[in-house]
Amino acid sequence: MKHDMYYGFFDRHQPKAITTEAENEAAIVLAESLEHRQRTSEEDALLELLIILIEKFEETSYPLPNLESVCGASPLENRMLLHLMEARNMKQEELVGVIGSRGVVSEIVNGKRSIGKAQAKVLGELFHVSPSLFI
Repeated sequence: MKHDMYYGFFDRHQPKAITTEAENEAAIVLAESLEHRQRTSEEDALLELLIILIEKFEETSYPLPNLESVCGASPLENRMLLHLMEARNMKQEELVGVIGSRGVVSEIVNGKRSIGKAQAKVLGELFHVSPSLFI
C-alpha cells in the first residue's frame, strides 16, 4: 500500500531538470509549500530532490563569485541558509543565540565564515532539513 502511495505521489510531482525561470519558480513554490508542513517520507524525498534541482539551476544561471577562495565560506551553504531564511521571512537577529553571537551570525550570513558542524545541526533542526545542506 505505501509503495503505491509513493508512486502516486511522484506521478503528481514529477521532478526533472530545471531549465527555465518558470520551472525554477514552480519548483521553489512547491519546495516552500513542503517546507512549511508536516511531511511524509515521500515528501521529504521530493523536497530534498527539489532543493538539489533548484540549486543546480541557480548555480548555473546565477553564478556567484567563489566565496570559498575569497573568505573561506562555501557559496552553497551560504545560499542555502539565505534561501531558508528568506522563505521564512527570517532576519539575522533571529539566529542570534541559536548559532552564535550577532557577529558570528553576521559573518555566516554574509559568507565570511563557514557554518560549523554543531551550527549545521542546529540549523537543520530549526529549518527541518538535513544538516548536510550547511556543510
